[in-house]
Amino acid sequence: MSQRLFGTDGVRSKAGQPPLDAATIRRLGASLVKALPSRECPARLVTGRDTRESGAWIEREFAFGVRSAGGEVTSAGVIPTPAVALLARELGLDAGVVISASHNPFEDNGIKVFSGAGEKFTEALEREVEAFVNDPAWAVPDGVAPDLEATDLSGRYLDHVQRALPDPARLGRLAVAIDCANGATCSVAPRLFAGLGLGTIVVAAEPDGRNINLGCGSTHPERLARTVVEHGADLGVAFDGDGDRAIFVDHAGRVLDGDAVLLMCARHLKAAGRLAGDAVVATVMSNIGLELALRASGIAVVRCPVGDKYVMEEMLRRGLSLGGEQSGHVIFSERLYTGDGLVTALSVLDVMASSGRRLAELSAGLVTYPQVLVNVRVGRRADVATVPPLAAAIARVETRLAGAGRLLVPYSGTEPLLRIMLEGRDRAEIEAMAEEIAAEARAHLN
Repeated sequence: MSQRLFGTDGVRSKAGQPPLDAATIRRLGASLVKALPSRECPARLVTGRDTRESGAWIEREFAFGVRSAGGEVTSAGVIPTPAVALLARELGLDAGVVISASHNPFEDNGIKVFSGAGEKFTEALEREVEAFVNDPAWAVPDGVAPDLEATDLSGRYLDHVQRALPDPARLGRLAVAIDCANGATCSVAPRLFAGLGLGTIVVAAEPDGRNINLGCGSTHPERLARTVVEHGADLGVAFDGDGDRAIFVDHAGRVLDGDAVLLMCARHLKAAGRLAGDAVVATVMSNIGLELALRASGIAVVRCPVGDKYVMEEMLRRGLSLGGEQSGHVIFSERLYTGDGLVTALSVLDVMASSGRRLAELSAGLVTYPQVLVNVRVGRRADVATVPPLAAAIARVETRLAGAGRLLVPYSGTEPLLRIMLEGRDRAEIEAMAEEIAAEARAHLN
């Protein structure tokens, strides 16, 4: 059976272990060149990485594989993921490749690929690359992978990011705390915010190869919240290890996730006539409170599976301009079809500048509804619609929710579990509803 390498966000593993061992990484580089659409000149790629200690050697091995197949590689060095996507598009290259494991610990790493249009690779192309990797009819030549000399391309990226905040002077001397997660944004974020004329407090910007995401960044915003309150800052922004996410903190230290960003930015874009289709894309994990708040503003929510690649695909399919996840991946299609923490940060600042309102005021319309999740171990995976008592319980709950709540009843992809997720106004009420469905599942799926 052929080895599957790509998951929902590229190839990811412990660095040095398959599929991120040197031999497989070289084959991946060569296979990517073989799978790219044929053209008269050699395939040209740009690579970038975060601050993990394994990033440099993985990038070297990957570039060796690319060159062994006749491709050309330019390294942008340590730079955020969205910068690589942008550079692939603006430099007219065939692909952009990022060496990163995003918000994971330093021991992990990964390889994700963007097309020449700056979009994440399709699953069809990923399968084609995997087929070449698994083909025993060819081999990568032996040899030592030489060091790569990085080219500073960050200026192009920062020019792109700054367009999201066309008039920073409107913000006055706003004080912003930024958390760089000891990751890829360390190379650009402090310079960007200082250049905007903002009072900037920088934390977690001293990478040592092992402290990426360690007690900091978008997955650990507690440190940033304390910094904002202690320094009396107006807001804080926490990025993740590779710079494609942003989580915010208001002046009082309250953490605001991607749902709050979608609410603020969707309303702003709609008022400016820039919200295509008067709709946004959100995943199945976004809270029902977002849906209800946007509905009150005449904005629809289109749901998709968890994963920013699925958000992107749905936006492309429907021609929409805004989408994202609770985790802080937010995509502004007028900028780029991938999440970008710096663009998200400046877009939120632009909403503040245009409205003259603080972050806490702008996000006040988002009421997060209680959520309960009940897992029921099952002996069989019958379609719930074909189990009358279970289907009837689900129908009763949906009727009682009546558009003021949300119910999801999927099977786990990896375990013999039926997952019952409910959101609604009253926790005790939705807990009782979840147990009503769970009782029928236990009785009829075992």
